Amino acid sequence: MIALCEDFETMSREDKVNYLIENRHILPKELIDTGINLLIGAGETECAISLAKENGQIEKAIEIAVVEGDYLWAAMIAKKAGLGEEKTEKLYKEGLEYYVSMNMYGRAVSVAQALQLPQHIIDQLFQEGIRAESKNMNMEHVRSALDNITMTLERTLTNMDDDLSQELLNAMREEKENSEKRDP
Repeated sequence: MIALCEDFETMSREDKVNYLIENRHILPKELIDTGINLLIGAGETECAISLAKENGQIEKAIEIAVVEGDYLWAAMIAKKAGLGEEKTEKLYKEGLEYYVSMNMYGRAVSVAQALQLPQHIIDQLFQEGIRAESKNMNMEHVRSALDNITMTLERTLTNMDDDLSQELLNAMREEKENSEKRDP
């Protein structure tokens, strides 16, 4: 194992990272901490968390996940490791606060569900997520995309020779006329 560690020290950073990823299940103990830090530095946090977990460094794995803002994963690690409901709940609550502050409402809803919060709170988070996402939408782009889809569907229906297609085409034309009257 000492020869392996010496060989590891002579590798380039990229080779070290690749080696750690490929061999993380069979690394000698002497390389674990160094490996975790190298993986984190290379942006391979998932591998770093896995390496820490696989080598009994549960708190380190949780810490890495929290630093990366992945409170859901951190809480799952704590729960699976049997660190207690208090630890898991604390991570979920911190995650809920973090996700809301970062406008990550999908994750906030997942945490709220894990915490078994009342449905009206989950619904409120979901609605807030919709509001936040709709603020970032370019409505002209959405309208243009819908217009293109409508034109394609109209062309397809026009070329079909059955009653249902004609009824649908007539309904689409009628809705388009009504829409133009509402939104000139």
